Amino acid sequence: MNLPGPKLQSLEAWLRRHGLLLACLALGAALFVWQLGSAGLVDETPPLFAASARGMAESGDWLIPRVNGLPRYDKPPLVYWLMGLLYLLPGQQLWNPLGTWASALPSAAASIAVMVVLSALVARAWGSRLLGLGAALAFALSPLNLLWGRLPVSDALFSALVSISLLLFWRSQDRRQGERHWQGWWQGWVVLGLAVLAKGPVAVVLVGLTLLSFALSRRELLLQLQGLRVLPGLAITGAISLPWYGAALLVEGQPYWDSFFGYHNLQRFSSVVNDHLQPWWFFGVILVIASLPASPLLLLGLHQSLSGRVGTPAQSLSRFAACWLLVVLGFFTLAATKLPSYWIPATPAAAILITAAAASTAEPRWRKRAAWGLTLLLAALLALGLALAPRWFPLVNDPEMPTLAASVLASGALQRAALCWALAALLPVLVRGPQRLLALQLPLVGFVLLALQPLWLLGDQLRSAPVRAMASAAGQHRRADESLAMVGILKPSLHYYSRRVVLYEGIEPADLSNLADRLSHERRRGQEPASSSSQPTVLVVIDAGTAQRPHWQGLGPIELARNGLYRLWRLDRRRLERRAAELAAEGVAPTWQLPRPERY
Repeated sequence: MNLPGPKLQSLEAWLRRHGLLLACLALGAALFVWQLGSAGLVDETPPLFAASARGMAESGDWLIPRVNGLPRYDKPPLVYWLMGLLYLLPGQQLWNPLGTWASALPSAAASIAVMVVLSALVARAWGSRLLGLGAALAFALSPLNLLWGRLPVSDALFSALVSISLLLFWRSQDRRQGERHWQGWWQGWVVLGLAVLAKGPVAVVLVGLTLLSFALSRRELLLQLQGLRVLPGLAITGAISLPWYGAALLVEGQPYWDSFFGYHNLQRFSSVVNDHLQPWWFFGVILVIASLPASPLLLLGLHQSLSGRVGTPAQSLSRFAACWLLVVLGFFTLAATKLPSYWIPATPAAAILITAAAASTAEPRWRKRAAWGLTLLLAALLALGLALAPRWFPLVNDPEMPTLAASVLASGALQRAALCWALAALLPVLVRGPQRLLALQLPLVGFVLLALQPLWLLGDQLRSAPVRAMASAAGQHRRADESLAMVGILKPSLHYYSRRVVLYEGIEPADLSNLADRLSHERRRGQEPASSSSQPTVLVVIDAGTAQRPHWQGLGPIELARNGLYRLWRLDRRRLERRAAELAAEGVAPTWQLPRPERY
């Protein structure tokens, strides 16, 4: 049926106004939401977030996240609140059987929100919807965002709120007719308050340093401070974020202060924690990897934004993005603890700079040709490497997934990946103008949908499904008041899927001593100490490698189930205690009561 002329014109006008938004939502849903619930939780941190959020929803205690019977002080509550609200929805077994929809949807939604805001501001600054869409995809296709945007952790949400806050601050400084008008100055402060509730005061540091460096680069410090209305703005941010911090300190006291502010903020910045030691140039490498294959365009955009003048909105946004990226680079380079996820707040800035380089006409032609040439060469090399995968991929050896190489090669995903990367290397050669960036990116969207997501599901079946099977078996075989432990390879998802407190211990002889002693003496929510006479057995999930260790031999376990590397044993606690006594005679003492900040 043909639409009448006025209605057709009205539809066309609506699509012109909202087409960019619809495109971002559709591509964002494909990249971050499609098949989100088809894979389980990835060990090790995501199940801790998911279990804490589910516990909030089920207990009604929305103040302090708790996991595996212990308070979890490492992050503020915003991401737990969002996950917990989704866990309140009925019919979880129907639409959220693996826990991934409820726990990972906040990360996915936050990533899509950045795409929408970024595309709108870039399209406005450059006057091109195609470039706006290109900026959104430059952000979304970053390997870091493709991973963390589908994980139930706080990184994607925190980075999105910091990024949207910065973009709102930039937008509020709109130059028109030679004068500066501060529009919606308060909006950035509101979002910044939410960012502080997502990960802590580091949000204020990153945003403040970015705004300061941008003002200094333009020699407009006093004007910026006046327009930003810093004191009223900080009051808004504090009114949103500080009440929860005050309540947490009031209820939890010194342990919360020492853990969140002392360990997870100050100590992470000033010293290496949890073995996350990296060289000082670590984030220089991450900068390149996180924007592949467009890293040469990123470097070109960074150069032109710092060396060019700032007059037009596009030039202003490029300079702002350069200051933003360099602040994240400098701040986390100075931090002693370094993780790849710390770079995620810089990925929207990188996307703007990539777009600026692709749109630029001011650069010398040879420089832009060189950047595009290197970008397409990187795409071609990746395509070649994937095409040759049958020769090198069998060398990949993961003890947790012994059939990985054969399964991946049989899936055909690497061949599809090679084709998509080859198209990404070839199509931009045929295109000029704003469409050229999209010609590079759209085949990579196909790579995510046709290769990366199927490989993610395959990895879940090989690595995570056996742990879910052990959780199910433990529920089937458990006796009344029988404790559950996991030794060797430690998987927090066992706690999530079993819905029980799990006593985790490692592979060393001291860990066996710890388990025997903890069963008799440790008290936590959901776990009471008991003697071996009142609770004569314990269920133990153990991996095949740990089971071969000498100190685990000769205990007479009853094997109740096995799947992949894992075995479910029922152990006689008296035998376990005798072995612990033998180890004690050799000088092996329990260590579980020593402070362990990362304990769960």
